[in-house]
Amino acid sequence: MQIEILGAESLGVRGLCCLVKTNHRNILIDPGIALGYMRYKLLPHPVQIAVGEKIQKNIISAWRNATDIVISHFHGDHVPLANANPYQLDIKRLIGLNQDVKIWTKKPCHLSPTEKERAEYLSSALHADLIPAEDKNIGPMSFSVPVPHGEINDNKETVMMTRIEQGKVFVHASDIQLLDDMAVSRILDWKPDILLVGGPALYLSRLSDKLIKRAWNNAVRLSHAIDMLILDHHLMRSREGLDWIARLTSLAGKSVLCAADFMHTPRMLLEADRRDLYNKFPVPLGWHEDYADGKVTTDYFLRSAKPSSLKQN
Repeated sequence: MQIEILGAESLGVRGLCCLVKTNHRNILIDPGIALGYMRYKLLPHPVQIAVGEKIQKNIISAWRNATDIVISHFHGDHVPLANANPYQLDIKRLIGLNQDVKIWTKKPCHLSPTEKERAEYLSSALHADLIPAEDKNIGPMSFSVPVPHGEINDNKETVMMTRIEQGKVFVHASDIQLLDDMAVSRILDWKPDILLVGGPALYLSRLSDKLIKRAWNNAVRLSHAIDMLILDHHLMRSREGLDWIARLTSLAGKSVLCAADFMHTPRMLLEADRRDLYNKFPVPLGWHEDYADGKVTTDYFLRSAKPSSLKQN
């Protein structure tokens, strides 16, 4: 089994996209990205946009060669969109690329109204059926029943987790945020060797101390039980996420990783450090409007921003 994480917050974008290759399948999970549209009252910095452009190209390449695509849920950082903003993956770039790919999703009855609309458009645009996969075993893949997107609450948003087994067991648990004990128990029941999971959104003021403690306790449970724990997504939208990684590593007596660590590439928490990017590399007034209209590119900022200046420890 080969695992490549294509997009995540520690890699510079919002998302939790990965490509898993087994003997007979190329499984692309959550093929979407976003760049937090506003953070610190600032639009994405052009350096961040340039990183997003590269990751979008990698996702499109993986889509072209995939045998299976898994969509855990239909939020804009996990799926290509019909109404994509300039920093998301536009579904039009995927039309006609891979007619034979199978697309596995939640059941329609478990989609929110917005998710249902996006799922219908995706199916129509790609001329492809979306196959309900919850609680099924398909080849090397197993899928969970819907679990909460974060805390159990009135919005009832859910995600579908994926288990892939070939030699070792890999689990992708997007957006659970470690806030539901039962979801974490389901992961442990699957006995993964490698887990890629979305941690809590520590940067949001509405996340109570009680919920943060619950997420931490669940992170500790996972760190002790799983050989390779990769924590990313919401957790890495603030530098506190790096603190969690370090503390868990010390507590568990083994390395707990973010996506960048797993991919042996520098950590780039570009959203968390957006203000610093604006200070280091000033952005001309009107640049984002010109970018959206195709009048400017990110080339200048790529030349100006050396890789060493983006590395976040």
